[in-house]
Amino acid sequence: MPAPLRGSYESLVHQNEMADAEGLERILDDADLDSRIQQRSLVPVPTSAGLQINQELPENRRYCRPWTARFLADMAQAHGIHFPGTQLLVTSAVRTVEYQRHLRLVNGNAAAAEGDVASPHLTGGTIDIAKHGLTQNQIAWLRSWLLPLQDAGKIDVEEEFKQACFHISVYKTYAPEADQGRRKPGAPATAEQTTDPLPPKGR
Repeated sequence: MPAPLRGSYESLVHQNEMADAEGLERILDDADLDSRIQQRSLVPVPTSAGLQINQELPENRRYCRPWTARFLADMAQAHGIHFPGTQLLVTSAVRTVEYQRHLRLVNGNAAAAEGDVASPHLTGGTIDIAKHGLTQNQIAWLRSWLLPLQDAGKIDVEEEFKQACFHISVYKTYAPEADQGRRKPGAPATAEQTTDPLPPKGR
């Protein structure tokens, strides 16, 4: 059994540094969220036979960044090859600052809504994958599949135990081509579409 991919304060700081380096703003409220969905800077979580999403999530929170969607599709496909007929479950995707502030009031384990250790879910680049219902072999496989991507600086993983999930922040370097073509022809590029990501900082 590979060792758990435990999170840390430093990892959370790094996730926020990467969001800033990639020019990703925190999504403020539902109006801001809906605007970004219409602009296609956020895309639907790519559900499939091997990847489902928590049906309790509101419809407008079943979205993520294009490169995160590519990561989810790749992970679900690879997982399905090793464990046919099984599913991974996305329990959380994009959040807003407004929602995160509310969450902090009811969940003492929730990350902050602002600052250097704000929840990375606020950018739309981060998703949670449930551990509940997975076998030990599936958890071991996920750790082994995720670790090389983290070592390459393409993702950061925090394996949570109270909430029993893999919290995964995905960076543009995972699939930079996935960020292309989401802007309507002739529309001006936003800061998020023109900012070049900086190389990952060492841990």
